[in-house]
Amino acid sequence: MRILIIGGTGFIGPHVVRALQGMGHDLTVFHRGQTEAGLPASVAHLHGDRAQLSAYREELQRLAPEVVVDMKPMTEADARAVMDVFRGVGRRVVAISSGDVYRAYDIFRGSEPGPPEPIPLTEESPLRARLYPYRGSVPRGLDDPSRWIDDYEKILVERVVLSDRSFLGTVLRLPMVYGPGDEQHRLFPYLKRMDDHRPAILLGREQASWCWTRGYVENVGTAIALAVVDDRAAGRVYNVGEATALSEAEWVRAIALAAGWHGKIVTVSHDKLPSKQPQMNFGQHLVMDTTRIRREFGYQEVLSQAETLRRAIAWERAHPPANLDPQDFDYAAEDVLLGRLES
Repeated sequence: MRILIIGGTGFIGPHVVRALQGMGHDLTVFHRGQTEAGLPASVAHLHGDRAQLSAYREELQRLAPEVVVDMKPMTEADARAVMDVFRGVGRRVVAISSGDVYRAYDIFRGSEPGPPEPIPLTEESPLRARLYPYRGSVPRGLDDPSRWIDDYEKILVERVVLSDRSFLGTVLRLPMVYGPGDEQHRLFPYLKRMDDHRPAILLGREQASWCWTRGYVENVGTAIALAVVDDRAAGRVYNVGEATALSEAEWVRAIALAAGWHGKIVTVSHDKLPSKQPQMNFGQHLVMDTTRIRREFGYQEVLSQAETLRRAIAWERAHPPANLDPQDFDYAAEDVLLGRLES
């Protein structure tokens, strides 16, 4: 099968490419050329900026891809550009979306009222009523490199991809993805405390029991690849993630086991935490049901959680964030609070 991957050299893309290459497919990756990401030699490269996708129309159509995989459609305009260029050329497009489309996400963030949504969240669970979740009251300037965030909206991406009857779409809603290359360094705040030999890690009491679906980057890449090559996925939406969603306290304990840390997890009222975090509604769990992709395509994790955490920890230790906010690691304040709790 001829497959074109748009943006296949970032965090998740290379794992999708390698999984598809291992299945024997003919692959081309369209990307800016800033890095080749160590992809297999048999993978072809076409350099260009997806922001000007129509400018590469002839080259892209000449590839005659049967399936187009868009790894990073952030806005409605991104999705429309892909559909316009490949309509009449390919038979299917696969778009990577996010669990942030669900109404539960806005309830968790406190931006939508009402009781918590039932979990687990299935592909039919209600979506957010409010569009553009990261658009502030003051628009970003035209020269701001983060301007695209104002127009970020995976709900609109999904609508565009799934509404075309001649170029069928598949949508994959991803969980919190962790592992080597994670620019958000999701494990780092806990791992740094462990490596700094902190005696305890403090968690807000409600957050400690809050559950969130996660997925290791290579496992997620495998799940995406299975949906790419199976035409039964046409017109379908799939949640991706680990079968069991750990609570935050369970997640910290799993990291601790892999990191060799033997300290305590101490829970306190959220307002007593030294490192102030936005107050979220931790009564709304973000647990996604991944039964559909497992049942229809036989998906299962390639790597165990013990191995994924070992690899993620090794990468975080070798690639710590460049800029740390000292207020996020105020150990003196933590010690004061721990002393009060023990007295």
